[in-house]
Amino acid sequence: MAAKRESTFFNMVSTLLLVSAISALALGSVYNLTKEPIALAKKKKQEEAIKAVLPAFDRLVTKKFKSGVGEEKDSLQFNLAYQGDQFVGAAINTFTNKGFGGEIKLMVGLLPDETINNISVLEHKETPGLGDKMAKSKSTWSNQFNGKNPATFKLAVKKDKGDVDAITAATISSRAYTDAVNRAVVTFGANKGGI
Repeated sequence: MAAKRESTFFNMVSTLLLVSAISALALGSVYNLTKEPIALAKKKKQEEAIKAVLPAFDRLVTKKFKSGVGEEKDSLQFNLAYQGDQFVGAAINTFTNKGFGGEIKLMVGLLPDETINNISVLEHKETPGLGDKMAKSKSTWSNQFNGKNPATFKLAVKKDKGDVDAITAATISSRAYTDAVNRAVVTFGANKGGI
């Protein structure tokens, strides 16, 4: 009969190192296998969002502009759409960190006169059944922004003396969504000359 292997500190450490090395290799392999499909899926979602929030266009130009809104002064990506040589609108990747579940990323489509054409949710971690109603697949709540010009439509929830009806029982999510839209509108207005 084979002798039982003695449990020593060296045996335990070497076994732990072997298991850790195998796990790291497996994890690295899975990451490498999934990295490209995930990047392609994000790119496709981005392209679909741009098409969903803008009128018809035949050419896109991408630029970055500093948001300069609030504490987060990160750059926003502008996808400037043209039909021939005529500027028809901008699809703006915007965000807020004020969501109930953290960061919310939106694609806001603005027409040349700053009217909101449409909005698409790119990412969020809001509460299912409440804050997630910002997504068009869950409710029509976000349609209240379509066709509104911030010059006459105050981008704040009604509890904050604005014109936006909040999602029932999800005021924090509604405020955050509105904050992200406002960041896109303000940045667009401040950089109109560079478009």
